[in-house]
Amino acid sequence: MKQAFQYLALTTATLLLASCGGGGSADKTADDSAAKTAETTAAAAPAPAASAAAPTADSTDTLDGATLASLTGDAAHGKTIFTQCKACHAIEAGKNMIGPSLAGVVGRKAGTEAGYTYSAANKNSGITWTAEKLFQYLEKPTRVVPGTKMSFAGLSKAQDRADVIAYLKAPN
Repeated sequence: MKQAFQYLALTTATLLLASCGGGGSADKTADDSAAKTAETTAAAAPAPAASAAAPTADSTDTLDGATLASLTGDAAHGKTIFTQCKACHAIEAGKNMIGPSLAGVVGRKAGTEAGYTYSAANKNSGITWTAEKLFQYLEKPTRVVPGTKMSFAGLSKAQDRADVIAYLKAPN
């Protein structure tokens, strides 16, 4: 019985982590043996070196070298990817949740959505959320705004980031 509970807990945790920041498409599946191997490897691995300084507010350089201009966003696929974001964000104007409403986020100055309490890091970042800056941010939010409250790991696939941005820009 105890083993069944541990298996259920591990499976649930794996699914939750995948939905919050696994990095992409809905076709991902949880693989318990891979998760266990990853946990063991992570536990044995040394802590990573301190990361490089955050990019400047006007920089849009990504870790993977991709540019938003090189991709065509698909809003329909972006809506599917956005299901990962729905636990914390709404696209309805004025509907703040764990995270701020993302209605009209493209073109908005960071830390300014009314009724939401932002981290000092986000509020003082000097960022305006252009589509290109969002593309960079969605790759790895803590890189772009160190100290952000957003615990999302990011979307590793450039096309997924472009698609989410297309969805956010589309009339909803």
